[in-house]
Amino acid sequence: MTPIAITFLIGALVIIWGGLAASILILRRRPERDDYPAGGEPDEREGTGPVERDS
Repeated sequence: MTPIAITFLIGALVIIWGGLAASILILRRRPERDDYPAGGEPDEREGTGPVERDS
């Protein structure tokens, strides 16, 4: 491999694995967002198939 190819390989590895490591660290610090609104009502309908309509 040429020196430029090795440089690009190292740069790509740092970007990919560095981004993964940063994401893991951020998610460990704040695992869930607090500013979302409360969840909706659960959908407990019988028959989970597609809706059938007369056409």
